[in-house]
Amino acid sequence: MNVLVLGSGGREHAICWKLAQSKNLNKLFVAPGNPGTAAVASNVNINPLDFAQVKSFIVANGIHMVVVGPEEPLVKGISNYLQADPATSNVMIIGPGQNGAQLEGSKDFAKSFMLRHGVPTAAYKTFSASEASEAKTFLTTMKPPYVLKADGLAAGKGVVISPSIDEAKETLDLFFAGKFGDASKKVVIEEFLSGIELSVFVLTDGQSYVILPEAKDYKRIGDGDTGLNTGGMGAVSPVPFASKEFMDKVETRIVRPTVEGLKKDSIDYRGFIFIGLIKVNNEPFVIEYNVRMGDPETEAVMPRIESDLLDLLEKAATGKLKGASIKTSTQTATTVILVSGGYPEEYKKNIAISGLDKVSETLVFHSGTKEHENCAIVTAGGRVLALTSLGNSISDALSKSYSAAETITYHGKYYRKDIGKDLMQ
Repeated sequence: MNVLVLGSGGREHAICWKLAQSKNLNKLFVAPGNPGTAAVASNVNINPLDFAQVKSFIVANGIHMVVVGPEEPLVKGISNYLQADPATSNVMIIGPGQNGAQLEGSKDFAKSFMLRHGVPTAAYKTFSASEASEAKTFLTTMKPPYVLKADGLAAGKGVVISPSIDEAKETLDLFFAGKFGDASKKVVIEEFLSGIELSVFVLTDGQSYVILPEAKDYKRIGDGDTGLNTGGMGAVSPVPFASKEFMDKVETRIVRPTVEGLKKDSIDYRGFIFIGLIKVNNEPFVIEYNVRMGDPETEAVMPRIESDLLDLLEKAATGKLKGASIKTSTQTATTVILVSGGYPEEYKKNIAISGLDKVSETLVFHSGTKEHENCAIVTAGGRVLALTSLGNSISDALSKSYSAAETITYHGKYYRKDIGKDLMQ
């Protein structure tokens, strides 16, 4: 089978790394990819949002399956675009159409979906800019802290938790004034839930599903979960507090009603559902849905999957997941993210990276790198590398990931020193 993966980050590198092990794989392409994906796939210089170019490549190279890594092409309708053209209508696509992608593309759509199908989530109300005064009145009926979410895609930065009502009102004004462009034309205000978070990943063919290994990621830039939010500073899988009893609740109360809800709403969904959960007094609640795998969780989840990923994806794309199972390693995976100095605010790029060839016990997934003219690997983003290790315990895996973090060097390198430490207490 010829497969095209769309995307350029650590998530796509991890997916390509796993797909490269599949027995039925013929050729693996990634667009645009990065220096890391080049070791396991053929990089193609195509922007995933240039649907016409993507389609031309699919036709010219006999692509059988497209795996969509990031959310934006899905929300903008790449699945619909390819399925509407006779030349690509038979290509298997891992990722929902535009209607299903609204689960991530619109917070209001996702919340109303959960409410409609009895999926436990925080109480909420949605307001548009013309309803700013009503929104501020609604805030006075709630207890602090206040959770405000831009309705649309905001590159993972559209959620603000305000400790005081005055700050919440100011944030609301900024949102409605266009802080996130069209994404914040509508704002979801919801009840704050106190608990511990984890990510659950589901692969579905729209009828049946398999649940992938769960993970916990670390969003804040600083140790002890301090400082600004980032795209993710590390991840651990499995999650010790996600007991069988708890995960049974997740499947019964969240996964099953979500898949059944898609069916009831006549949404033909074939692909991944990332369920951002919070555990409150041993009960699961949904914080958000994403319509693709997470990053950096994918870098911790993929190395734990022992089943043939391509086989599972083919079953999902063709409606044959019923009865399928997924084999998972009992080992622990820990991912530590190396970032550029200054991230998530301003940072420099094109800084040479050394020591990559000296790492042996750790998988190095490239997130924000590029190849320089002299073949040197340089930084090209805020999150630069994802260092994933397998071990018999969290501490065993972490010792390898942190050893790799010290071995790889570049000017301004920064990483959190406490990934997974809270799970070992």
